Amino acid sequence: MANHKSALKRARQNENRRLRNKSSKSIVKNTVKDLRTAANNKEDKESAVKKLDTAKSVIDKAAKKGIIHKRTAARKISRLTKLVNSAN
Repeated sequence: MANHKSALKRARQNENRRLRNKSSKSIVKNTVKDLRTAANNKEDKESAVKKLDTAKSVIDKAAKKGIIHKRTAARKISRLTKLVNSAN
């Protein structure tokens, strides 16, 4: 464990950020999972497209906050869009 006052503060800050990032990552993963099951179950096209829009929004917000890298976000969105388009 850290000994210096500044290092202790840094450790506290890192822990808070880790928990915040964990929450956002979970939201991204659950949204993507929901979209994938919708696309694989051949649900109606409109619901899959709505879920895709939601997933894009969530992924972009995570990238904007720096939780995931912007290129990772672009790759995820691209693959999900391709999945929905091929399913319909």
